[in-house]
Amino acid sequence: MKEYYKYINYYGKDILKSKKVKSQKQFIQHGNVSVYDHTYSVAVLSLYLADKLNINVDEKSLVRGALLHDYFLYDWHVKDKSHRLHGYTHANTALKNAKRDFKINKIEENMIKCHMFPLNLFSIPKYKEAKILCICDKLCAISETLPIKGILVKISELKSL
Repeated sequence: MKEYYKYINYYGKDILKSKKVKSQKQFIQHGNVSVYDHTYSVAVLSLYLADKLNINVDEKSLVRGALLHDYFLYDWHVKDKSHRLHGYTHANTALKNAKRDFKINKIEENMIKCHMFPLNLFSIPKYKEAKILCICDKLCAISETLPIKGILVKISELKSL
């Protein structure tokens, strides 16, 4: 069985070392899971799904797009006019930040911009990597939000997949 975290640490090394990305550990995404842990889990699950469904993907883009899909760099739970419509706007904020701080390709750009489809109806995933990210992001969000025993997958458990 593949050790997915090794791919993430290899392809996403520059991202994971970034101070701004590390700052995401202080922001909660869903439930009690940080944005950092959420994006890492989404990256692992994306690789796992592509592997198990035997989908030929650009693994590097899949990892990097997953790690940066929520790179909005603020606590969306704090009452503030600037993130009042977070669900509709954070993908564009994440994309702007990712372009500013990292070199990203067209697949990664589409992944970040479109990860909230179908909530953002006009941002349609064009690449299989973006479609995988959409699915895995929602699966992780559900598992992080709903307190259903057996659904929550911790990063330590994902590393052993």
